[in-house]
Amino acid sequence: MLKHLKRLGADSLLYAFMNVGTKIIAFIMLPIYTRFLSDPAQYGVLDYIDRITSMLTFLIIFGTDSALAYYYFEAKDKKLKDYYVRTVMMFRLGLVALIALVIFIGGDWLSELLLEEEGKTYLLLIAMGTLFFDTILTLVLTVLRYDFYTKRVVFFTVLKMLLIALVSYLILVTVWPTVTGILAARILSVAFVAILLSKYVFKYIRPYYDKNMLIEVLKYAAPLVPASLAFWIIVNANTMFLKEFTSFEEVGIYGTAIKFATIITLVTSGVQLAWRPFSMSLKDKEDNAHIFSKIYMAILLVGTLGIMVVATIMPWVIKVLDSNYWEAYKYVALISATTFLNFYYMIISIGVFFTKKTKYISYAFGMAAIVNVIMNVILIPVFSIWGAVAAYLLSYIVAIVYIFIKSQTLFYVPVSGWKMSIQFIWVIISVIGIVYIQEQVAISDMNILYVWVFYLIGLFVVGIHKDLLSKGSKKGVN
Repeated sequence: MLKHLKRLGADSLLYAFMNVGTKIIAFIMLPIYTRFLSDPAQYGVLDYIDRITSMLTFLIIFGTDSALAYYYFEAKDKKLKDYYVRTVMMFRLGLVALIALVIFIGGDWLSELLLEEEGKTYLLLIAMGTLFFDTILTLVLTVLRYDFYTKRVVFFTVLKMLLIALVSYLILVTVWPTVTGILAARILSVAFVAILLSKYVFKYIRPYYDKNMLIEVLKYAAPLVPASLAFWIIVNANTMFLKEFTSFEEVGIYGTAIKFATIITLVTSGVQLAWRPFSMSLKDKEDNAHIFSKIYMAILLVGTLGIMVVATIMPWVIKVLDSNYWEAYKYVALISATTFLNFYYMIISIGVFFTKKTKYISYAFGMAAIVNVIMNVILIPVFSIWGAVAAYLLSYIVAIVYIFIKSQTLFYVPVSGWKMSIQFIWVIISVIGIVYIQEQVAISDMNILYVWVFYLIGLFVVGIHKDLLSKGSKKGVN
Protein backbone atom coordinates (compact mmCIF):
# COMPACT_ATOMS: atom_id res chain seq x y z
CA MET A 1 0.00 0.00 0.00
CA LEU A 2 2.79 2.43 0.95
CA LYS A 3 4.48 1.75 -2.38
CA HIS A 4 1.31 2.71 -4.29
CA LEU A 5 0.83 5.85 -2.19
CA LYS A 6 4.40 6.92 -2.88
CA ARG A 7 3.88 6.44 -6.61
CA LEU A 8 0.64 8.45 -6.48
CA GLY A 9 2.34 11.26 -4.59
CA ALA A 10 5.39 11.34 -6.87
CA ASP A 11 3.31 11.19 -10.06
CA SER A 12 1.00 13.95 -8.79
CA LEU A 13 3.97 16.22 -8.08
CA LEU A 14 5.44 15.59 -11.51
CA TYR A 15 2.15 16.30 -13.27
CA ALA A 16 1.68 19.42 -11.15
CA PHE A 17 5.15 20.56 -12.26
CA MET A 18 4.17 19.83 -15.88
CA ASN A 19 0.94 21.84 -15.64
CA VAL A 20 2.58 24.80 -13.96
CA GLY A 21 5.61 24.69 -16.26
CA THR A 22 3.60 24.70 -19.48
CA LYS A 23 1.37 27.54 -18.23
CA ILE A 24 4.38 29.65 -17.27
CA ILE A 25 5.97 29.11 -20.68
CA ALA A 26 2.71 30.09 -22.41
CA PHE A 27 2.44 33.21 -20.23
CA ILE A 28 6.04 34.24 -20.96
CA MET A 29 5.33 34.01 -24.70
CA LEU A 30 2.33 36.35 -24.49
CA PRO A 31 4.34 39.62 -24.32
CA ILE A 32 6.62 38.30 -27.08
CA TYR A 33 3.66 37.60 -29.35
CA THR A 34 2.12 41.02 -28.67
CA ARG A 35 5.46 42.72 -29.36
CA PHE A 36 5.61 41.29 -32.89
CA LEU A 37 1.85 41.26 -33.49
CA SER A 38 1.49 44.89 -32.43
CA ASP A 39 -1.95 45.14 -34.01
CA PRO A 40 -4.49 43.42 -31.70
CA ALA A 41 -6.37 42.31 -34.82
CA GLN A 42 -3.39 40.12 -35.75
CA TYR A 43 -3.39 38.48 -32.35
CA GLY A 44 -7.16 38.19 -32.70
CA VAL A 45 -6.67 36.09 -35.84
CA LEU A 46 -4.20 33.85 -33.99
CA ASP A 47 -6.55 33.49 -31.03
CA TYR A 48 -9.48 32.75 -33.34
CA ILE A 49 -7.51 30.04 -35.17
CA ASP A 50 -6.66 28.57 -31.76
CA ARG A 51 -10.37 28.50 -30.88
CA ILE A 52 -11.18 26.76 -34.17
CA THR A 53 -8.42 24.25 -33.48
CA SER A 54 -9.82 23.72 -29.99
CA MET A 55 -13.25 22.94 -31.45
CA LEU A 56 -11.74 20.54 -33.97
CA THR A 57 -9.71 18.84 -31.23
CA PHE A 58 -12.92 18.27 -29.30
CA LEU A 59 -14.57 16.75 -32.40
CA ILE A 60 -11.54 14.57 -33.12
CA ILE A 61 -11.28 13.19 -29.60
CA PHE A 62 -15.08 12.71 -29.37
CA GLY A 63 -14.90 11.23 -25.87
CA THR A 64 -12.53 8.46 -26.97
CA ASP A 65 -10.02 9.49 -24.28
CA SER A 66 -12.35 8.24 -21.52
CA ALA A 67 -13.34 5.19 -23.55
CA LEU A 68 -9.71 4.24 -24.13
CA ALA A 69 -8.91 4.65 -20.42
CA TYR A 70 -11.66 2.15 -19.60
CA TYR A 71 -10.88 -0.48 -22.24
CA TYR A 72 -7.10 -0.18 -21.95
CA PHE A 73 -7.19 -1.20 -18.30
CA GLU A 74 -9.94 -3.73 -18.86
CA ALA A 75 -7.85 -5.54 -21.47
CA LYS A 76 -5.46 -8.02 -19.85
CA ASP A 77 -3.60 -8.90 -23.03
CA LYS A 78 -0.92 -6.45 -24.26
CA LYS A 79 -1.82 -7.09 -27.89
CA LEU A 80 -5.47 -6.28 -27.19
CA LYS A 81 -4.44 -3.02 -25.48
CA ASP A 82 -2.47 -2.08 -28.60
CA TYR A 83 -5.46 -2.86 -30.81
CA TYR A 84 -7.62 -0.46 -28.80
CA VAL A 85 -4.98 2.27 -29.08
CA ARG A 86 -4.59 1.77 -32.83
CA THR A 87 -8.36 1.77 -33.28
CA VAL A 88 -8.66 5.12 -31.49
CA MET A 89 -5.67 6.49 -33.43
CA MET A 90 -7.21 5.44 -36.74
CA PHE A 91 -10.54 7.06 -35.81
CA ARG A 92 -8.90 10.35 -34.79
CA LEU A 93 -6.52 10.60 -37.74
CA GLY A 94 -9.38 9.74 -40.08
CA LEU A 95 -11.29 12.75 -38.79
CA VAL A 96 -8.19 14.96 -39.12
CA ALA A 97 -7.82 13.90 -42.76
CA LEU A 98 -11.51 14.54 -43.45
CA ILE A 99 -11.40 18.03 -41.90
CA ALA A 100 -8.20 18.90 -43.79
CA LEU A 101 -9.89 17.84 -47.04
CA VAL A 102 -12.89 20.07 -46.29
CA ILE A 103 -10.58 23.05 -45.63
CA PHE A 104 -8.60 22.38 -48.81
CA ILE A 105 -11.75 22.13 -50.93
CA GLY A 106 -13.36 25.12 -49.17
CA GLY A 107 -10.33 27.26 -50.01
CA ASP A 108 -10.98 31.00 -50.27
CA TRP A 109 -14.63 30.59 -49.31
CA LEU A 110 -13.66 29.19 -45.89
CA SER A 111 -10.89 31.78 -45.57
CA GLU A 112 -13.40 34.57 -46.14
CA LEU A 113 -15.98 33.00 -43.83
CA LEU A 114 -13.64 32.30 -40.91
CA LEU A 115 -10.82 34.84 -41.26
CA GLU A 116 -12.70 37.56 -43.18
CA GLU A 117 -10.02 37.63 -45.90
CA GLU A 118 -9.41 35.57 -49.00
CA GLY A 119 -6.09 33.84 -49.56
CA LYS A 120 -5.56 32.88 -45.92
CA THR A 121 -6.49 29.21 -46.30
CA TYR A 122 -2.84 28.30 -45.79
CA LEU A 123 -3.08 29.47 -42.18
CA LEU A 124 -5.85 26.96 -41.55
CA LEU A 125 -3.91 24.21 -43.32
CA ILE A 126 -0.78 24.89 -41.24
CA ALA A 127 -2.95 24.71 -38.12
CA MET A 128 -4.35 21.39 -39.38
CA GLY A 129 -0.81 20.08 -39.89
CA THR A 130 -0.01 20.93 -36.29
CA LEU A 131 -3.25 19.27 -35.23
CA PHE A 132 -2.24 16.13 -37.15
CA PHE A 133 1.04 15.75 -35.26
CA ASP A 134 -0.53 16.86 -31.98
CA THR A 135 -3.26 14.22 -32.35
CA ILE A 136 -0.58 11.54 -32.64
CA LEU A 137 1.47 12.95 -29.75
CA THR A 138 -1.53 13.30 -27.46
CA LEU A 139 -2.48 9.65 -27.84
CA VAL A 140 1.10 8.40 -27.52
CA LEU A 141 1.60 10.41 -24.31
CA THR A 142 -1.75 9.17 -23.02
CA VAL A 143 -0.63 5.56 -23.43
CA LEU A 144 2.70 6.34 -21.75
CA ARG A 145 0.74 7.83 -18.86
CA TYR A 146 -1.40 4.68 -18.62
CA ASP A 147 1.79 2.63 -18.46
CA PHE A 148 3.13 4.90 -15.67
CA TYR A 149 5.99 6.38 -17.67
CA THR A 150 5.35 9.63 -15.84
CA LYS A 151 8.79 11.16 -16.31
CA ARG A 152 8.65 10.64 -20.07
CA VAL A 153 5.21 12.21 -20.27
CA VAL A 154 6.32 15.25 -18.28
CA PHE A 155 9.61 15.59 -20.20
CA PHE A 156 8.10 15.46 -23.68
CA THR A 157 5.12 17.67 -22.77
CA VAL A 158 7.36 20.40 -21.34
CA LEU A 159 9.85 19.93 -24.20
CA LYS A 160 7.09 20.53 -26.74
CA MET A 161 6.11 23.82 -25.08
CA LEU A 162 9.73 24.92 -24.77
CA LEU A 163 10.41 24.16 -28.43
CA ILE A 164 7.30 26.03 -29.56
CA ALA A 165 8.39 29.04 -27.48
CA LEU A 166 12.00 28.98 -28.70
CA VAL A 167 11.28 28.28 -32.36
CA SER A 168 8.47 30.87 -32.38
CA TYR A 169 10.85 33.51 -31.06
CA LEU A 170 13.57 32.63 -33.56
CA ILE A 171 11.19 32.67 -36.52
CA LEU A 172 9.54 35.92 -35.39
CA VAL A 173 12.94 37.60 -35.05
CA THR A 174 14.55 36.29 -38.24
CA VAL A 175 11.94 35.31 -40.83
CA TRP A 176 8.20 35.87 -40.25
CA PRO A 177 7.15 38.44 -37.60
CA THR A 178 3.55 37.41 -38.32
CA VAL A 179 0.85 34.91 -37.42
CA THR A 180 2.31 32.68 -40.15
CA GLY A 181 5.62 32.55 -38.28
CA ILE A 182 3.98 31.47 -35.04
CA LEU A 183 1.92 28.76 -36.74
CA ALA A 184 4.97 27.52 -38.66
CA ALA A 185 6.95 27.31 -35.40
CA ARG A 186 4.23 25.18 -33.87
CA ILE A 187 4.11 22.61 -36.66
CA LEU A 188 7.91 22.32 -36.77
CA SER A 189 8.16 21.88 -32.99
CA VAL A 190 5.38 19.33 -32.69
CA ALA A 191 6.70 17.37 -35.68
CA PHE A 192 10.18 17.27 -34.11
CA VAL A 193 8.81 15.88 -30.83
CA ALA A 194 6.88 13.28 -32.84
CA ILE A 195 10.16 12.23 -34.46
CA LEU A 196 11.76 11.87 -31.03
CA LEU A 197 8.88 9.58 -30.07
CA SER A 198 8.96 7.71 -33.39
CA LYS A 199 9.37 4.37 -31.59
CA TYR A 200 5.85 4.72 -30.22
CA VAL A 201 4.44 6.74 -33.11
CA PHE A 202 5.14 4.06 -35.73
CA LYS A 203 3.79 1.41 -33.37
CA TYR A 204 0.39 3.07 -32.97
CA ILE A 205 -0.21 4.74 -36.34
CA ARG A 206 -0.31 1.37 -38.11
CA PRO A 207 -3.91 1.03 -39.32
CA TYR A 208 -6.10 -1.45 -37.50
CA TYR A 209 -9.78 -1.93 -38.18
CA ASP A 210 -12.20 -3.97 -36.13
CA LYS A 211 -15.75 -2.80 -36.67
CA ASN A 212 -17.02 -4.24 -33.37
CA MET A 213 -14.13 -2.72 -31.41
CA LEU A 214 -14.68 0.70 -32.98
CA ILE A 215 -18.42 0.57 -32.23
CA GLU A 216 -17.64 -0.52 -28.67
CA VAL A 217 -15.32 2.48 -28.15
CA LEU A 218 -17.75 4.96 -29.71
CA LYS A 219 -20.72 3.66 -27.69
CA TYR A 220 -18.77 4.35 -24.51
CA ALA A 221 -17.53 7.72 -25.76
CA ALA A 222 -20.71 9.22 -27.25
CA PRO A 223 -22.63 9.86 -23.97
CA LEU A 224 -19.66 11.87 -22.66
CA VAL A 225 -19.71 14.26 -25.60
CA PRO A 226 -22.58 16.58 -24.47
CA ALA A 227 -20.81 17.57 -21.24
CA SER A 228 -17.55 18.20 -23.10
CA LEU A 229 -19.43 20.18 -25.75
CA ALA A 230 -21.01 22.33 -23.04
CA PHE A 231 -17.59 23.14 -21.57
CA TRP A 232 -16.27 24.00 -25.02
CA ILE A 233 -19.19 26.33 -25.74
CA ILE A 234 -18.79 28.16 -22.43
CA VAL A 235 -15.06 28.68 -22.93
CA ASN A 236 -14.99 29.48 -26.66
CA ALA A 237 -18.38 30.82 -27.76
CA ASN A 238 -17.56 34.31 -26.49
CA THR A 239 -14.67 34.61 -28.95
CA MET A 240 -16.76 33.28 -31.82
CA PHE A 241 -19.56 35.79 -31.18
CA LEU A 242 -17.08 38.64 -30.67
CA LYS A 243 -15.65 37.94 -34.09
CA GLU A 244 -19.11 37.85 -35.69
CA PHE A 245 -20.49 40.96 -33.97
CA THR A 246 -17.36 43.12 -33.66
CA SER A 247 -13.87 42.60 -35.13
CA PHE A 248 -10.62 40.69 -34.77
CA GLU A 249 -9.22 43.61 -32.76
CA GLU A 250 -11.74 42.97 -29.98
CA VAL A 251 -11.01 39.23 -30.26
CA GLY A 252 -7.32 39.99 -29.72
CA ILE A 253 -7.94 42.18 -26.66
CA TYR A 254 -10.34 39.65 -25.15
CA GLY A 255 -7.96 36.77 -25.87
CA THR A 256 -5.16 38.66 -24.13
CA ALA A 257 -7.33 39.25 -21.06
CA ILE A 258 -8.22 35.55 -21.00
CA LYS A 259 -4.54 34.59 -21.02
CA PHE A 260 -3.81 36.82 -18.03
CA ALA A 261 -6.88 35.61 -16.14
CA THR A 262 -5.97 31.94 -16.50
CA ILE A 263 -2.75 32.54 -14.57
CA ILE A 264 -4.90 31.98 -11.48
CA THR A 265 -4.79 28.29 -12.39
CA LEU A 266 -1.13 28.25 -11.34
CA VAL A 267 -2.49 28.40 -7.79
CA THR A 268 -5.66 26.36 -8.19
CA SER A 269 -4.23 23.45 -10.23
CA GLY A 270 -2.37 22.05 -7.22
CA VAL A 271 -5.51 22.20 -5.09
CA GLN A 272 -7.50 20.54 -7.87
CA LEU A 273 -5.09 17.61 -7.97
CA ALA A 274 -5.24 17.17 -4.21
CA TRP A 275 -8.92 17.91 -3.58
CA ARG A 276 -10.61 14.74 -4.78
CA PRO A 277 -8.53 12.27 -2.72
CA PHE A 278 -8.53 14.67 0.25
CA SER A 279 -12.31 15.12 0.24
CA MET A 280 -12.91 11.39 -0.23
CA SER A 281 -10.64 10.65 2.76
CA LEU A 282 -12.99 12.74 4.93
CA LYS A 283 -16.18 11.13 3.63
CA ASP A 284 -16.76 8.93 6.69
CA LYS A 285 -14.99 11.05 9.30
CA GLU A 286 -16.81 12.41 12.32
CA ASP A 287 -17.71 16.11 12.01
CA ASN A 288 -16.73 16.07 8.34
CA ALA A 289 -19.55 18.40 7.28
CA HIS A 290 -18.32 21.12 9.63
CA ILE A 291 -14.78 20.73 8.31
CA PHE A 292 -16.08 21.12 4.76
CA SER A 293 -18.04 24.23 5.74
CA LYS A 294 -14.83 25.91 6.92
CA ILE A 295 -13.01 24.86 3.76
CA TYR A 296 -15.81 26.24 1.60
CA MET A 297 -15.60 29.64 3.28
CA ALA A 298 -11.80 29.74 3.53
CA ILE A 299 -11.26 28.99 -0.18
CA LEU A 300 -13.96 31.49 -1.16
CA LEU A 301 -12.30 34.13 1.02
CA VAL A 302 -8.85 33.50 -0.44
CA GLY A 303 -10.31 33.46 -3.96
CA THR A 304 -12.13 36.78 -3.60
CA LEU A 305 -9.06 38.39 -2.05
CA GLY A 306 -7.04 37.15 -5.02
CA ILE A 307 -9.56 38.66 -7.45
CA MET A 308 -9.30 42.00 -5.65
CA VAL A 309 -5.50 41.91 -5.87
CA VAL A 310 -5.67 41.11 -9.59
CA ALA A 311 -8.00 44.07 -10.20
CA THR A 312 -5.72 46.40 -8.23
CA ILE A 313 -2.37 45.54 -9.82
CA MET A 314 -3.39 44.64 -13.38
CA PRO A 315 -2.85 48.14 -14.92
CA TRP A 316 0.83 47.85 -13.99
CA VAL A 317 1.21 44.15 -14.84
CA ILE A 318 -0.33 44.58 -18.29
CA LYS A 319 2.51 46.93 -19.27
CA VAL A 320 4.66 43.90 -20.08
CA LEU A 321 2.64 43.84 -23.32
CA ASP A 322 2.69 46.15 -26.32
CA SER A 323 0.81 49.38 -25.54
CA ASN A 324 -1.93 48.49 -28.04
CA TYR A 325 -3.02 45.72 -25.67
CA TRP A 326 -3.08 47.69 -22.40
CA GLU A 327 -6.84 48.15 -22.39
CA ALA A 328 -7.18 44.40 -21.75
CA TYR A 329 -6.36 45.01 -18.07
CA LYS A 330 -9.89 46.13 -17.21
CA TYR A 331 -11.40 42.78 -18.18
CA VAL A 332 -8.91 40.51 -16.42
CA ALA A 333 -10.30 40.60 -12.86
CA LEU A 334 -13.87 39.65 -13.81
CA ILE A 335 -12.60 36.90 -16.10
CA SER A 336 -10.42 35.74 -13.18
CA ALA A 337 -13.59 35.57 -11.08
CA THR A 338 -15.07 33.24 -13.70
CA THR A 339 -11.89 31.15 -13.77
CA PHE A 340 -12.13 30.87 -9.98
CA LEU A 341 -15.72 29.62 -10.26
CA ASN A 342 -14.56 26.99 -12.74
CA PHE A 343 -12.28 25.71 -9.98
CA TYR A 344 -14.63 26.35 -7.05
CA TYR A 345 -17.45 24.17 -8.37
CA MET A 346 -15.22 21.14 -7.69
CA ILE A 347 -14.92 22.19 -4.06
CA ILE A 348 -18.63 22.66 -3.35
CA SER A 349 -19.79 19.56 -5.27
CA ILE A 350 -18.73 16.90 -2.75
CA GLY A 351 -22.32 15.67 -2.36
CA VAL A 352 -22.51 14.99 -6.09
CA PHE A 353 -19.29 12.95 -6.05
CA PHE A 354 -19.92 11.21 -2.72
CA THR A 355 -23.22 9.85 -4.07
CA LYS A 356 -21.95 9.28 -7.65
CA LYS A 357 -24.64 11.61 -9.06
CA THR A 358 -22.22 13.16 -11.53
CA LYS A 359 -25.00 13.59 -14.09
CA TYR A 360 -25.84 16.84 -12.29
CA ILE A 361 -22.49 18.26 -13.43
CA SER A 362 -23.52 17.64 -17.04
CA TYR A 363 -26.95 19.18 -16.40
CA ALA A 364 -25.36 22.25 -14.80
CA PHE A 365 -22.95 22.98 -17.60
CA GLY A 366 -25.54 22.14 -20.24
CA MET A 367 -27.74 24.90 -18.81
CA ALA A 368 -24.72 27.19 -18.49
CA ALA A 369 -23.86 26.67 -22.17
CA ILE A 370 -27.38 27.68 -23.21
CA VAL A 371 -27.24 30.76 -20.99
CA ASN A 372 -23.81 31.60 -22.41
CA VAL A 373 -25.02 31.53 -26.02
CA ILE A 374 -28.16 33.57 -25.27
CA MET A 375 -26.25 36.19 -23.26
CA ASN A 376 -23.58 36.48 -25.94
CA VAL A 377 -26.18 37.13 -28.62
CA ILE A 378 -27.91 39.75 -26.45
CA LEU A 379 -24.94 41.50 -24.83
CA ILE A 380 -22.03 41.49 -27.30
CA PRO A 381 -23.76 43.60 -30.02
CA VAL A 382 -24.42 46.27 -27.38
CA PHE A 383 -21.45 46.05 -24.98
CA SER A 384 -18.76 44.34 -27.12
CA ILE A 385 -16.03 42.79 -24.89
CA TRP A 386 -17.88 43.67 -21.69
CA GLY A 387 -20.82 41.69 -23.05
CA ALA A 388 -18.61 38.64 -23.60
CA VAL A 389 -17.19 38.97 -20.07
CA ALA A 390 -20.67 39.26 -18.57
CA ALA A 391 -21.97 36.25 -20.54
CA TYR A 392 -18.97 34.18 -19.42
CA LEU A 393 -19.45 35.10 -15.76
CA LEU A 394 -23.23 34.66 -15.73
CA SER A 395 -23.05 31.21 -17.32
CA TYR A 396 -20.69 29.96 -14.60
CA ILE A 397 -22.84 31.49 -11.88
CA VAL A 398 -25.81 29.49 -13.21
CA ALA A 399 -23.73 26.29 -13.19
CA ILE A 400 -22.27 26.73 -9.72
CA VAL A 401 -25.58 27.69 -8.07
CA TYR A 402 -27.26 24.60 -9.52
CA ILE A 403 -24.37 22.32 -8.49
CA PHE A 404 -24.29 23.75 -4.95
CA ILE A 405 -28.04 23.26 -4.43
CA LYS A 406 -27.92 19.68 -5.71
CA SER A 407 -24.83 18.85 -3.69
CA GLN A 408 -26.42 20.18 -0.51
CA THR A 409 -29.48 17.98 -0.98
CA LEU A 410 -27.23 14.92 -1.37
CA PHE A 411 -24.74 15.72 1.41
CA TYR A 412 -25.60 18.64 3.66
CA VAL A 413 -22.79 20.97 4.69
CA PRO A 414 -23.73 23.56 7.36
CA VAL A 415 -22.79 26.62 5.36
CA SER A 416 -24.95 29.52 4.24
CA GLY A 417 -25.40 29.71 0.50
CA TRP A 418 -26.66 33.26 0.93
CA LYS A 419 -23.49 34.33 2.73
CA MET A 420 -21.37 32.78 0.02
CA SER A 421 -23.44 34.50 -2.68
CA ILE A 422 -23.28 37.88 -0.97
CA GLN A 423 -19.52 37.59 -0.54
CA PHE A 424 -19.07 36.85 -4.24
CA ILE A 425 -21.45 39.62 -5.33
CA TRP A 426 -19.62 41.98 -2.97
CA VAL A 427 -16.28 41.29 -4.65
CA ILE A 428 -17.81 41.74 -8.12
CA ILE A 429 -19.16 45.17 -7.09
CA SER A 430 -15.77 46.04 -5.58
CA VAL A 431 -13.91 45.02 -8.74
CA ILE A 432 -16.23 47.12 -10.89
CA GLY A 433 -15.52 50.03 -8.55
CA ILE A 434 -11.75 49.55 -8.88
CA VAL A 435 -11.91 49.37 -12.68
CA TYR A 436 -14.12 52.48 -12.80
CA ILE A 437 -11.57 54.46 -10.77
CA GLN A 438 -8.69 53.21 -12.94
CA GLU A 439 -10.55 54.27 -16.07
CA GLN A 440 -11.22 57.83 -14.85
CA VAL A 441 -8.24 60.13 -15.38
CA ALA A 442 -9.79 62.74 -13.09
CA ILE A 443 -10.02 60.31 -10.15
CA SER A 444 -6.88 59.45 -8.20
CA ASP A 445 -5.97 55.76 -7.97
CA MET A 446 -5.60 56.32 -4.22
CA ASN A 447 -9.39 56.08 -4.07
CA ILE A 448 -9.00 52.33 -4.67
CA LEU A 449 -8.15 52.16 -0.96
CA TYR A 450 -11.75 53.15 -0.20
CA VAL A 451 -12.99 50.29 -2.37
CA TRP A 452 -10.79 47.90 -0.37
CA VAL A 453 -12.27 49.27 2.85
CA PHE A 454 -15.75 48.75 1.37
CA TYR A 455 -14.84 45.16 0.50
CA LEU A 456 -13.39 44.39 3.96
CA ILE A 457 -16.38 45.93 5.74
CA GLY A 458 -18.61 43.72 3.61
CA LEU A 459 -16.74 40.62 4.79
CA PHE A 460 -17.19 41.69 8.40
CA VAL A 461 -20.91 42.47 7.97
CA VAL A 462 -21.53 39.11 6.30
CA GLY A 463 -19.70 37.43 9.20
CA ILE A 464 -17.08 35.41 7.36
CA HIS A 465 -14.83 35.52 10.43
CA LYS A 466 -17.54 33.87 12.54
CA ASP A 467 -17.92 31.00 10.07
CA LEU A 468 -14.18 30.38 10.00
CA LEU A 469 -13.80 30.47 13.79
CA SER A 470 -17.00 28.64 14.76
CA LYS A 471 -17.09 25.14 16.23
CA GLY A 472 -19.69 22.54 15.29
CA SER A 473 -20.52 18.88 15.17
CA LYS A 474 -23.05 18.46 12.39
CA LYS A 475 -22.30 15.52 10.13
CA GLY A 476 -23.27 15.40 6.48
CA VAL A 477 -25.88 12.86 5.51
CA ASN A 478 -25.93 10.83 2.35
